[in-house]
Amino acid sequence: MLTMKDIIKEGHPTLRLKAKKVTFPMDPSLKQKAMEMLEFLKNSQDKEKAEKYGLRPGVGLAAPQINISKQIFAMHIYQFDDEGNISGEEMSQIFVNPVITRHSVQEVALSEGEGCLSVDREVEGYVPRPQRITLKYQDLEGNEHSLKLRNYQAVVAQHEIDHLHGIMFYDHINEQAPWYAKEDLHLI
Repeated sequence: MLTMKDIIKEGHPTLRLKAKKVTFPMDPSLKQKAMEMLEFLKNSQDKEKAEKYGLRPGVGLAAPQINISKQIFAMHIYQFDDEGNISGEEMSQIFVNPVITRHSVQEVALSEGEGCLSVDREVEGYVPRPQRITLKYQDLEGNEHSLKLRNYQAVVAQHEIDHLHGIMFYDHINEQAPWYAKEDLHLI
């Protein structure tokens, strides 16, 4: 089981490397790590498990964040009802060798900024990203898929894909005016 001690922090050289493509059939130990990444996200969003194991909540985790320079990321997002209770899974899967094949001109940013399990400090500012993307990827068996994502799901996927290219979320923040929003930037 992965815990916070398995997640490397900003400044670690692996976080700035371009991750290598995964070849198939996938190495069994790599496949196991990918499944553990998704399990970590589920555990981190479970209040009891998060408290028991000292996990920070996360919705996405890329292999470079656990010091594996391979093109894999996991994403786990729940839907919540008006009272803040989990009402179902919105997205829970592992993406191998993901590539953004299309993206919108319209940009979006999280209104409170982004965070990262590899960054233990507050980093203020908008992180503008395309509002809609089409993602081509493989599953753990090597089957190819295409998926359209928008708004929050698209932001999370792009954050994780950045990790596969050695890019940190704060690289996108305007240093002179972190909270500057272009006129057409949609905040979510």
